[in-house]
This record gives sequence, C-alpha cells and structure tokens, in this order.
Amino acid sequence: MHPLVEISKRRFYDLKNTIKRHQFTGEDEIDACFNNLEKFSHLYVLSCLMDRGIKAEKAWKIPYLLCKHFNAFDMEKLSHISYENIRDWFFKFKPHRYNEHMAKVFYDGVQKIHNDYNDDISQIWKNKPSSASVIYKFLQFRGCGIKIATMATNILVREYNIELSDYYSIDISPDVHIKRIMYRLELISNQEDINLVLYKARELYPEFPGIIDSSCWEIGRNFCHPTNPNCLHCPLNNCCKFNKNDI
Repeated sequence: MHPLVEISKRRFYDLKNTIKRHQFTGEDEIDACFNNLEKFSHLYVLSCLMDRGIKAEKAWKIPYLLCKHFNAFDMEKLSHISYENIRDWFFKFKPHRYNEHMAKVFYDGVQKIHNDYNDDISQIWKNKPSSASVIYKFLQFRGCGIKIATMATNILVREYNIELSDYYSIDISPDVHIKRIMYRLELISNQEDINLVLYKARELYPEFPGIIDSSCWEIGRNFCHPTNPNCLHCPLNNCCKFNKNDI
C-alpha cells in the first residue's frame, strides 16, 4: 500500500473516532451552524455549492452571511426570498469571484431544497444510501459538477460520520494541491490531466478513492507548497523524489 494511502487511512479513522468541532470558516458564530447538521443541513449544501473559484473559508461564509442579512436561517423564510433580492445582495456585497452566476446557483439551490426535498435536504444521505446515489443527487443542483458533488459527499462521510452502504463512488476532488502532490510523488505523469488523477486514486484504493483527498489538501497547504516546499517536515518526504531545484 502506498504511504499516501496509509497516512490517509490513519487520518480518516482517527477523525471518525474523535469528537470534533467542525471549523470550515474559522469563525465560531458561523461554524456553530456547521456543527448542527441536523438543523442547518441546507446551509451545508449551499456552502458546498459556493465552494469554487475562491478560498474555501470565504465560500463557506456566504450562505450564513446572506441568511443573516435577510434574517432567514430556516428554509421556509429562505425559500421566499426572490431571485432579484438574492442577486442584489451578491452584487452589493460581492462575496464571490463570480457573483452573478453564484446568485443563480444559490437561488436555484434553495428552491430545489424547498420543492424537491420539502426543506429537508438531509433526506439524500439518510438510511445508508449508496455513494453513487448521494453524488447523483448532488449533481442535480445547478452549478454542481462532479468535483463539488464528490467533495460534499466525502465531507459528510469524513467529518460527519455519515454512513453509506459503500464508498467506491467517492472520487478524489482534483484541486491544485492534490494534482501537485501526486505529480511530485510520481504517481501521475501530467498534473493537468484530471483523468490521470482520478484513475490513479481509484487504483491506489478502489474501495474509497477519495480517502486520500483530505490528506493531500492539508499536506499541500502546510508543506508541499508550489514554491519553497517544506520537504523536511512533510510526512511524505521519505517516499517523495521531488527535487526543489526543479521549481
């Protein structure tokens, strides 16, 4: 088993056996909502939909800030906010890089939760469904591609201990950190080819390819930087052949 998988498996099971506070934004008031998934599952899903093109911590604040502005934290109130008002809020406060598009994504996401799931989006992950089922339902949301759908499902399993009947459809989410690490470990020959990333992860751990996602993300942020990587303290240093002189 590759050391990257060994590290990822240890971290995954350590997380599952640890009582933890979820810190997605670093702000206690906002993260308190993410620590109450039963009540605020809609904020979780809407935050996942916002998570593209900007730092994750900033993206995950958006639904909370919008709900606070309109005093509409419950789905009943939130579903009655017009698209025009949501669009105006995005244009005024500019919380995202793609404000016009994300206003549509947010509004459509709210309406889908309200109309298709009777305000309870947690229905899609209750009663141990298959990983493919959960990912498929995430993909039905406007603007939700496979990267976000697998990320959202992976976080539910990893951070919230949501049980599914299987995990083999949870692929890795090939962000810049993951592509860089797999390339430097010589697991892939071209870090710009997402298919190489996906299929190498499936080869490494077929029963749960996405298990290496979080470890890669953290190692990329904390050690394996694009420039001046901290190779000496990186947990993958012993199996990495990367030469800093190649940067």
